Amino acid sequence: MNSQKVHFLIDFTINEFDDFAATVKIMTERTTKEPGALEYEWFLGKDHRRCRLVEIYANVEAMQAHLAGTVVQELVPKLLSFATVNRFEVYGQPDAQSAAVLASFGAEIYPHWQGLRK
Repeated sequence: MNSQKVHFLIDFTINEFDDFAATVKIMTERTTKEPGALEYEWFLGKDHRRCRLVEIYANVEAMQAHLAGTVVQELVPKLLSFATVNRFEVYGQPDAQSAAVLASFGAEIYPHWQGLRK
């Protein structure tokens, strides 16, 4: 069965922790209000220099809304002034236009192949 969900996994190196943390807080508050944003979880390394973001969207439409919203359009550029993206992976099947936008951010896209979801 082909999953409609779209997952993001983004790995960061943090250069300015306090500014990064303040921006992450706003990003999380705004994403919480987005319909179809199922998970938006930040994981921080002990040294506060490495961070991983896991995002899950209910479907392509929810992912598109996120990409078009203020979190991505306004806050991601701000966040990237405090951190560097080391890895950006997308799991699922975004539409062609979204795939192009994601690729412009350096994302590697892995379409769903096989699996089990209960």
